[in-house]
Amino acid sequence: MLDAILAPWSWYVSGVLIAMSMFLLFYFGKRLGISSNLETMCAIGGAGKWNDFFKMDIKKKSWNLLFVLGLVIGGFIASHYLTPDKTIALNNQTVTDLKELGFNNAGASYLPEELYSLASLDFKNVMILLVAGFCVGFGARYAGGCTSGHAIVGISNLELPSLISVIGFFIGGLLMTWVLFPLIF
Repeated sequence: MLDAILAPWSWYVSGVLIAMSMFLLFYFGKRLGISSNLETMCAIGGAGKWNDFFKMDIKKKSWNLLFVLGLVIGGFIASHYLTPDKTIALNNQTVTDLKELGFNNAGASYLPEELYSLASLDFKNVMILLVAGFCVGFGARYAGGCTSGHAIVGISNLELPSLISVIGFFIGGLLMTWVLFPLIF
């Protein structure tokens, strides 16, 4: 019984749950987006004193902060108690390509030790993480939402700007993977 719970859920179970969640959010007039929580946290922190963009009714957005809290708690429970094997299945060619770039334990865990362990915190890795974080934050703000907001909610609502944003996300991901990533490492 426990093995059935710990086994990864099939795509069609997760897909139906996501679709039901989207329907409920749409029904209640809510929009899901993770990056919008940063705006809410900035508003809570008092950013509205310096910029009118952050002047908002925080109580109307508090449900979204609870959603993020649920994501963090659910992720912690899933990774620490419901994951029987920390390794991930990667294509053999991907493992070979990553080894050529210096990632020796590709697939051993979700986050590569070469970037995310305390032992790897050198100037280059810190700069990569800072620049990447800035680019993701700026891109999400400039695009009017993050990948989850546009891909799941925007496309579900048949919004053309979301479709264009998702196409841009994929193009950016391909450029990063095939052009920039090999140059950096």
